[in-house]
Amino acid sequence: MSIAEIIDPPLTRRPLVPPTPPRAPDSMTAFGRMRTMRVNPIQTWGNRAYAEDIVQGRFVGRSSFILNTPDAIKHVLVDNYENYTRTPAGIRVLRPILGNGVLIAEGRAWKHQRRTLAPAFTPRAVGTLIPHMTGAIDETVAKLMAASNAPVDLREVMQRMTLEIAGRTMFSFGMDQHGTALRDYVMEYGERLARPHFLDLLLPLNWLSPQDFQRARFRKRWTKFVAMLMVERRAAGKKDGAPPRDLFDLMGEARDPETGQAFNDEQLGDEVATMILAGHETTATALFWSLYLLALDPATQEQVAAEAREAVAGGGLELERLKFTRAALDEVMRLYPPAFLIARTAAGPDVVAGRPVRRGDVILISPWLLHRHEKLWPDPNAFIPARFMTPAPPPDRFAYLPFGVGPRICIGAHFALVEATLALAQIIGKFRITLLDMAPVMPIGVVTTQPDRSPMFAISPR
Repeated sequence: MSIAEIIDPPLTRRPLVPPTPPRAPDSMTAFGRMRTMRVNPIQTWGNRAYAEDIVQGRFVGRSSFILNTPDAIKHVLVDNYENYTRTPAGIRVLRPILGNGVLIAEGRAWKHQRRTLAPAFTPRAVGTLIPHMTGAIDETVAKLMAASNAPVDLREVMQRMTLEIAGRTMFSFGMDQHGTALRDYVMEYGERLARPHFLDLLLPLNWLSPQDFQRARFRKRWTKFVAMLMVERRAAGKKDGAPPRDLFDLMGEARDPETGQAFNDEQLGDEVATMILAGHETTATALFWSLYLLALDPATQEQVAAEAREAVAGGGLELERLKFTRAALDEVMRLYPPAFLIARTAAGPDVVAGRPVRRGDVILISPWLLHRHEKLWPDPNAFIPARFMTPAPPPDRFAYLPFGVGPRICIGAHFALVEATLALAQIIGKFRITLLDMAPVMPIGVVTTQPDRSPMFAISPR
């Protein structure tokens, strides 16, 4: 297949429309909504949320606003972002595992962390970490090759691969010894403690909910584990004067450009936890959904494979040679955004899209809804990577938020895109992937957009 066909595929093929959960009925009560939220928050949204600019309602005694207009989103996340903080429920869910890391810090603490970390995540700095990524990807491909033509759980494979990349890029050592424990921590928290209970939503932040006691016990074990990883990395050392070899070096040597302040051990531990967890889990999930959709859409899978083969023939899997692969990944993240919901609480009064917002009101910006909104995207539920091959990104900068936007955009976005693009091209370039189980896999909103189960795939060498 030629590059021309990759960029401009035949128009006669009907695009894939992957399965989605049922939408909430208009008659859903507040109790029914709360009960459904415990199972899958995505199913609490009805047709209005996919069609209207703003959906106003009430949520645990406060006004809530679902924003689906780029101008309103820009106002909240960019123009007046300091007025909008994380919700108490969001802090309850994230702080036990991320501490006070850059993802959930606020105010001056967040500004210090962001300024200090920024040099470690520039494209140039990420470029030095690519050998760590490609080494783990190559090893994963070799293991898949040895097990080809046998059923395989690609979700687990992607989790292990991205965890290995996280370990190598953070500490320069593999995760053979600690990977199982780290994955167990992530799975335990996601399955038992990451879904907010009704009392998590209702109680003030300084009142402990029943789950908060369990989260506190988890945090004690988790911080001890992260501290142990840091001790091992420090014991491995680095030659004096040698350039940084991993993120731990970069973050340990980082200084706030305004104050000269470095991270203390507790702060560094929270940043390490944030980078490992946020990076490994979101990238693994994006790669799983990519492989799932490409298995459902063999023609698009062949386009990705053809591009990977041409890139290798041209001298290697360099990112600039993988335009269609990146477009496919962008489209996957449109349909299955890494974070399905951005929730904020108004710290003070404001006016958003002509509507008064009071202190304590809840602002909901859902990439899941925004990326499937009928006014913003043609054929919004279809998988059409070609929409990201146009010269201008569609349709508006504030209508596509896989990593957020504004000052609080994900600091590791470039890192994640480089890792996922290289991994997807390498895997699809080497293997033809099909599903053994054709029952629909449904997305569930649990911090990230997770699959409700792990289907089995068949892989065969190309």
